[in-house]
Amino acid sequence: MEKQIKLDHGSGGMASRRLVESLFLKYLKSPVLAGMQDSAVIGSVDGRMAFSTDSYVVDPIFFPGGSIGDLAVNGTVNDLAMSGAAPVCLSLSFILEEGFQLAQLEAILQDIARACGHAGLDIVTGDTKVVPRGKADKIFVNTSGIGQIPEGINISPSRIRQGDAILVSGSIANHGATILAERLGLDSNDVLTSDTCPLNHLAAAILETAPDAVHAMRDPTRGGLATALWELAESSGCCFEIEEEAIPVEPPVRAVCELTGIDPLYLANEGRCIVIAAREQASTIRELMRSVEQGSGATVIGRVTGNRAANVILSTRSGGSRLIEPLSGEPLPRIC
Repeated sequence: MEKQIKLDHGSGGMASRRLVESLFLKYLKSPVLAGMQDSAVIGSVDGRMAFSTDSYVVDPIFFPGGSIGDLAVNGTVNDLAMSGAAPVCLSLSFILEEGFQLAQLEAILQDIARACGHAGLDIVTGDTKVVPRGKADKIFVNTSGIGQIPEGINISPSRIRQGDAILVSGSIANHGATILAERLGLDSNDVLTSDTCPLNHLAAAILETAPDAVHAMRDPTRGGLATALWELAESSGCCFEIEEEAIPVEPPVRAVCELTGIDPLYLANEGRCIVIAAREQASTIRELMRSVEQGSGATVIGRVTGNRAANVILSTRSGGSRLIEPLSGEPLPRIC
């Protein structure tokens, strides 16, 4: 087998088939995918369905804690989970640059297979295209996913009410700070890693225990915690008040942010979720989240109030307050 991607690998002919059979199917073992049909035939999904799609162009493609491969799987799984859906299956598509190393593609496929195993679902269909040298940057990935929303689950910003508690599942900005440190060549002594992980098991545990108490969920990816909270406040028409002191930021992340002048509230997360829930059950939900690995750092960071217009107010460590705006511009492109 060749060591690099060639234009012929994207031709749809024998080279394409050999690539799929010898490499893709080596790690992606779904019997549906193994049929190598142009579309996947899957079992029926009863009730409401969720559908999500996303593309991944992260640079660098390998980083501490993950790669573009598990990032692509986890990102789509998490988008489905935040709607209350249990992910059923994914599609996977690549755009590869001529000359891309097959050893790197194999490493990415290993990460994809491992991420699918952690999430508990299969890749059932996909596509590969190859473009000439200089027409892309190594590799771009697209994943789409289908999920099933259990009966009785209703997750929507429209359900957010005055008095609700605002929780976050763990420390923020790890992914964004890790990518930033890699690009700048900063030595983090292996203590700074991306938080990329699937959140479907955490979301399912929360919704099984307190389906009526959970009003909204969101994974704060591009734009970070600040932008995700602003979007939820805007959609719900409520005011959010959050405590700076309560927001968990790990020391290595804070160090990178202080060095670069970037607020950790605006850096991406790829394995964290915001949960907005009835105040009366906030403590129960927090402890439940902490019992699941992906939510072990869960904490309450604020509350929903109704005495102001829809916005997000941050109470600072110094005793003051400031208005949190959504991200403006692109301080860190190609974050996912």
